[in-house]
Amino acid sequence: MAEMDKFILSIDQSTSGTKALFVDRHGHVLARSSEEHKQMYPSPGWVEHDPVEIYNNVKKAARSSLKLAGIDASKLAAISITNQRETAVIWDKTTGMPIYNAIVWQCQRTADICAELMAAGHEPLVQAATGLRLDPYFSAAKWAWILEHAADAKQLLAEGKLLAGTIDSWLVWKLTGGSIHATDYTNASRTSLFNIHSLTWDEELCRMFGVPHELLPVVKSSDEVFGYTDDPELFPEKVPISGVIGDSQAALFSQLCLEPGMAKATYGTGTSVLMNVGDKPANSGNGLVTAIAWTISGKVTYALEAIIRTSGDSIKWVRDKLGLFDSFEEMERYLEKAPDNEGVYLVPAFVGLGAPYWDPYARAAIIGMTRRTGKAHIIRAALESIAYQVRDAVDLMEEETGIRLKVLLADGGASDNAILMQFQADLLDNPVVKSDVSELSAMGSIYLAGLGVGYWKSLKEIAALTKSGKCYEALMPAEERERQYAGWKKAVNSVLNVNQKTNVKKGESIR
Repeated sequence: MAEMDKFILSIDQSTSGTKALFVDRHGHVLARSSEEHKQMYPSPGWVEHDPVEIYNNVKKAARSSLKLAGIDASKLAAISITNQRETAVIWDKTTGMPIYNAIVWQCQRTADICAELMAAGHEPLVQAATGLRLDPYFSAAKWAWILEHAADAKQLLAEGKLLAGTIDSWLVWKLTGGSIHATDYTNASRTSLFNIHSLTWDEELCRMFGVPHELLPVVKSSDEVFGYTDDPELFPEKVPISGVIGDSQAALFSQLCLEPGMAKATYGTGTSVLMNVGDKPANSGNGLVTAIAWTISGKVTYALEAIIRTSGDSIKWVRDKLGLFDSFEEMERYLEKAPDNEGVYLVPAFVGLGAPYWDPYARAAIIGMTRRTGKAHIIRAALESIAYQVRDAVDLMEEETGIRLKVLLADGGASDNAILMQFQADLLDNPVVKSDVSELSAMGSIYLAGLGVGYWKSLKEIAALTKSGKCYEALMPAEERERQYAGWKKAVNSVLNVNQKTNVKKGESIR
């Protein structure tokens, strides 16, 4: 069958659910299906997912989108995978079952593990090898926690029955019938165990965290063929798996941020602000981390990233926990009623704060309320908190790299909100371009899979498929912009851990 008659199926496994998309060689989405999975919060600051539920949802979404598209599985050129990063799973390779729930990237249960390692002076080693901070956000401490606390973990480890991975490697292992244990460079680079210079698992870091090297997956380029499906409940045919990449890096690739200095923000449950820095890792610090943007045919491109733990999730919290609105249409009506926040700020430190503060012990607060404060002001404060955090991140990137961003490319669910995008452009005093493609992470993995199996022959061919989106220009006067931003910084300062505050010199801004 000619390649032009075939299609690519993308599995987009995110923090809140799983999407499956069918795309043709023109980049058109022919069908999509989605399944939500449960969010578990067994203790304050703890977040878990059920890996088995996630895999079952992958199969449901894939079969459903196949049916919607009216496409036979024999017409699939490849399956691609893009995934929530840093979420950690350990499973028994003899039973195929996890020994504990997946510990989600947001989870802060390992803050004390990281604090102990930091107190012992290990952070410089971690940062030099991996480009990452010593922080519970990343996977290594999560695996260490599971090995220490899961029932029978020590016995199963001694018997050589355990495998560890992030969500992508869990899905690859399940999709291939347990025959392939592999990850890609982007996901490996987010674990705190992968040396981004030697491009290997770091034995010293594995010993330090107590995660044996033998548990970890083989690392491949995003455009390699990882293996072939072998699950009769999914497809009778064997379909190649390629285009495996973490969700934020996939969005960067989909936005065609192929040159150093190009950046994007993915507005999801959290927000990742990512900048291409070329073929050599940048010296990250002050809350930024270095990651591998992608690897194509063995050639590595690096990125600088600022991580925002809670953004779109703040809107969900206001809706579901406070009950301030029922639908996004109702939210829009409230925002129109309150065109100004009237000094009300929501600092969404539900699971600590990421860049540039990196305080896992900070907790959320609503600041500046008066007797006039109503639903509309709190809803607006929640929405605006997303833009303030992105401003924090961009300011830090400009400071660290010496590169002034000329435009921010925006994607993800919250980027659909025009009020947010306009406010973001105003805060940054820079254009913000909102992509017309709603599933950029999925499209990024699809493009890489297409390159991997020869569906598309070159980046130039892929570039011809992409479209420019809506551009928001800054309109807010400079004095007003800085007044509102100063209020945000004051609000953040009120929730930072007391020990962090005492380390800040008088008159110095908290970074």
